[in-house]
Amino acid sequence: MKYVGIQAQKRVNNFKSTLLLILFPCIILLLVWIFFQIIYGQFGDEYSNYDATNQANMMFVEALPWAIGICLVWFLIAYFANTAIINLSTGSRPLERRDNKRIYNLVENLCIANNMSMPKINIIDDDSLNAFASGINKKTFTVTLSRGIMNKLNDQELEGVIAHELTHIRNRDVKLLIVSIVFVGIFSFLTQMLLRSLLYGNRRSSSNNKGGGAVVVVVALILAVVGYLITIMMRFAISRKREYMADAGSAEMTKNPLALASALRKISTDSRIEAVTQKDVAQLFIDNPLKKGIAGLFSTHPPIEKRIKILEQF
Repeated sequence: MKYVGIQAQKRVNNFKSTLLLILFPCIILLLVWIFFQIIYGQFGDEYSNYDATNQANMMFVEALPWAIGICLVWFLIAYFANTAIINLSTGSRPLERRDNKRIYNLVENLCIANNMSMPKINIIDDDSLNAFASGINKKTFTVTLSRGIMNKLNDQELEGVIAHELTHIRNRDVKLLIVSIVFVGIFSFLTQMLLRSLLYGNRRSSSNNKGGGAVVVVVALILAVVGYLITIMMRFAISRKREYMADAGSAEMTKNPLALASALRKISTDSRIEAVTQKDVAQLFIDNPLKKGIAGLFSTHPPIEKRIKILEQF
């Protein structure tokens, strides 16, 4: 695997984060434009003295400030509430120093040795083995560990896992992941709401509004397909190389790649966190807790066996 320096990795992740932030409102505006084109294309004959396309464009211009405003509000909410959202989605909570001095000592020693600020530490009350890093700035950077991984790994293995997560923070992988989760989340939300409205509307439909129902079907299908495609795009935008980079960063920090290899081998036997049900949140973890069957082909994580093999070759 070609070596990529830390600063280069940071620049790539910053570029991708900015690109996603620009792409998001553009996609929303495109969907709004398509919506009006479909609506007025279907009912254009009802508007005398107006061309359907011109009418659709006029309505799009009027809706433009609202669409931009919704995008802005969504990102502001996500920016300030991303930690709470992730905690809720993973069942994590703060871990106090008095409850586990061992973990705090391991994290502090690694941060001091690598000139990094101390992140917050969270715990997931689950006996499975997994961990992840999150946050978008120094105030919100967090390393989260499951109770199982704390209890079942020795100090060297646990240090390797923590160093892996600290590398994600140092490389700004976490910022890119949070942006992608927010991005995918709104399309998932819109798709679900539209499909539910469609199902509810079909139950209440009558012969008097079949035309309107057809338009809703088309719009819902378009948004559903676009939302699905964007979800796939986001997963492939988050390169699998970030996990290899974090593994290499862990080996560099601890000078003990075999410890992380041993930890990954143990993690692979039981990484399923019961509280995690969303695919976008699952990509945060050191081993995707939702991976199964053919879905692994589209995972943002490389096969854990390959990661172990590379670590054992250091």
